[in-house]
This record gives sequence, structure tokens and C-alpha cells, in this order.
Amino acid sequence: MLDQVKKNSKFERLFVFLTCYYAFFVNGMMVLMVGTILPYLIEEANLSFSIAGGLLSAFAIGNLLASFVNPPIIAKFGRKRTIIALSSLIPICLIIIMGIPSIPVLYLSFVFLGIGRGSVSIFNNTVVNERAEGKSSMLNILHMAFAIGAFLAPFLSSLYISHQLTWKHLGYTVVALFALTILLLCFIPIPLDEGKSKGIKKEQTNTNRSYIKSKDFYVIGLILFFYLGLENCVNGWFITYFKKSGIMSDKLATNLVSYTWLAVMIGRLVTAFLSTKVKKKTLILINCILTTGFLGLLISTTNVNIIVLSITLLGFFFAGIYPTCIANAGSIIKGSPSGMSMLLAIAALGGIIAPQIVGIIADAIGLGGAIGVLLFSNVFMVFFAIINFKRNVIE
Repeated sequence: MLDQVKKNSKFERLFVFLTCYYAFFVNGMMVLMVGTILPYLIEEANLSFSIAGGLLSAFAIGNLLASFVNPPIIAKFGRKRTIIALSSLIPICLIIIMGIPSIPVLYLSFVFLGIGRGSVSIFNNTVVNERAEGKSSMLNILHMAFAIGAFLAPFLSSLYISHQLTWKHLGYTVVALFALTILLLCFIPIPLDEGKSKGIKKEQTNTNRSYIKSKDFYVIGLILFFYLGLENCVNGWFITYFKKSGIMSDKLATNLVSYTWLAVMIGRLVTAFLSTKVKKKTLILINCILTTGFLGLLISTTNVNIIVLSITLLGFFFAGIYPTCIANAGSIIKGSPSGMSMLLAIAALGGIIAPQIVGIIADAIGLGGAIGVLLFSNVFMVFFAIINFKRNVIE
């Protein structure tokens, strides 16, 4: 009898992990799909670059809002009901977007799409972390699943287009995959009242808040601010940039972002290995410098081979910046939830602001010039990485 209970427990735990991995895989596809469909949306909805940049920023805003929306809803209705409801926003919003509604509705759809994306991320990271029993490998597999989905989305788009299908068919595919996600979440063996409480627990007053006075905290926050701005622009703008440049086929332009994500997967594995042998602030500085160098090479040439090499190495070197910065801030935050929330909020602001700035500048001087402005953002990232390197942060 006891053996049967253990077998059931193992099966339920496996089902939880596989459901989270699948949900994060589809979430990765959806995130990259947003950048993949943007040039088609610009054309069919007759959008300016500024409005298109606003849509990317709205998506990032929704992702940030998910951190504030989830806790009170979970406290009232439980984790399972919350994720089923909020993840349902993704297929609903995708269907609305594919209908090419008015611009205000498009903005709202991208905000709620971002809330759904962020909610899936919060649920998966929390559930896997709680059930991993201290095994970091489980979380690594989770984020690898996201990267694989992100890697496959542009390739799937190219495949569809080569068979005379449209971007909307990619959207319908992701909608169908998310429908399966929601169905799996309905059956996931998690108690309905898990996470539910009579009141939201507030952080203890004696929790460490010394990070507020730490200059190092804000230096690392600003590195992440400029980094996430670059990442969101790569995901959101680069397919449009490559297609508008006219120096490569639409198929290659779409596939290039997949090459970036393949490089990101490899880069994160290499960074995880190097982080045990090299100081974190040294890794951050090297990655920031090389990211800036390859971005400069990317936008300064029309040679397709050099562009492919540049964007691949760009992905490889910026892959380790975010996780290494979070780890570098660990001694400053010392486990404070409010400290981590503030650090991630600073980073998220960069991801919100940068795509909008690129869109506004693109309307004024063209998309090529606007992408070039990202170099200034990268220079600031290197500047703060140098400050971080020179300061005596405990690692």
C-alpha cells in the first residue's frame, strides 16, 4: 500500500514538472512570435514604427504588471485557479490581435498578453522551484524549455510562409498549443487552495532593506536596465529591421532570431560553468563589452555572412548578463523579496522604454538609424559594468 502511494506521488510530481515544462516551452514560442509577426502587423494594420514600438512596450508593461496582479488573486482564489484564468488571456488576446482591431484595442490586447505571459512565468518558476527539493537542474530544464520554444518559433514561421501560409497560421498554432496548456493545468495535481490565504502576508518589518542605500545595487540595476532594453529590441524589432534592410531574404531574416536563441542556450550553459571559476563582475564586464562590439559589427555591415556571425555571437555573449547580474546582487539583497522585486522592476523598465524609443526614432530617421541608437544604450551598459567591476562587491 505504501509503495503504491509513493508511486502515485512520483507520478503526480512528474506530471507537475512536465506540465510546467510544456507551458514554458509554449510561452517561449509566444514571446518570439510577437517579434516574428510584428512586420506583418505593421503592414496589414498600417502602423507607424512608433505605434509598433508602443505595442512591444505594452507587452513588456503587462509582463511587469503580472508581478503585482498575481499575489492578491492567488491569495484569494488559490494558485491553480489563478493560473488557469490568467493563462487563458494569451489565446484570447492572440485571437483578438489576429483580427487586426483598432489601435486602442491592440494596445490593451498586448498589455493583457503580457500579463498572461508573466503569470505563466511566475507560476512555472514558483511551482518547479518549490517541488525541485533543492535541485537547480529542474529550474535549468525549465528555462531550457522556454529557450527551445523561442528558438523554434521563427523557424516555424519560415516553414509556414514557404508553404504559402500566413503569420496568422502561426498565431492559430500557438493558440492551439496554449489551449492544450490550459487543459493540462486543469488536471495538474495541485490542490485548489494552494497559495490561498485569508490575507496576503506582508514582509516582516525586520527584513533586510539595506540595499536601498547601496550604490552597488543601483549600478547592477542599471546594467540590467540597459540589457533588458537590448533583449526586448532583439526579440521585437530585429526581424522587422532585417526585412526592411533589404539585404537578405524574408526567410533568412526570420531565422536569424532563431540563431540568436540557439546561441543564448549555449551561452547560458557556458556561463553556468564559468561562473564557478571566474568572478561574476568579471564575467559581466566581458559579456557587456563583447555584446557591444558584436552589435556594432552587426549594424555596420551589409555582408550577410558577417551579420549571421555577429547576431549569433551577440546572443552568445548577452546570454549570461542577466543571470550573472542577479547572482552578483545576491550579497546586497540577502534574500530580501522586496530587494529582488525592485531590482527586477528596474530591469523591466528598460525593456519597456527601449522598444518605444526605437519606434519613435525610426519614424523620424528610419529603422536602420533607430537600431543604431541601441549602441548608445550598450555603451551605458558597459559604463556601469566597469563601475561594478571596480567596486568591492562581495561575491
